[in-house]
Amino acid sequence: MGFLIRTAITAVAFYIAANMVTGLYFPSLANLIIAAIIFGLVNAVIRPIVATLSLPLTVLTLGLFTLVVNALMLGLTALLMPGMRITSFGTAFLAALIIWVVSWLANKLIGDRASAT
Repeated sequence: MGFLIRTAITAVAFYIAANMVTGLYFPSLANLIIAAIIFGLVNAVIRPIVATLSLPLTVLTLGLFTLVVNALMLGLTALLMPGMRITSFGTAFLAALIIWVVSWLANKLIGDRASAT
């Protein structure tokens, strides 16, 4: 149940980011939901490896490089998701920042209920 809630939160965050950032496109609502699932899988499987390898840069930049890692994971999701398009790294960076903020706010409002089920 927690996976479904997190996927729904990510889908809403994608929708908000697509409406706020020019250069982030989803052809349909179904593609947006599938992209949220792929993004969750990318963050679960690939992000820990990239975060570990980039740990020296993350420490050197006092954690700010994490935003670059998030943008890279969003770009990877766009490569894996047919129809999803990101026009530039700047678009991916800004969209990843918006997705992070929306997800953080939603998780704060929901609390640990999403991960407890």
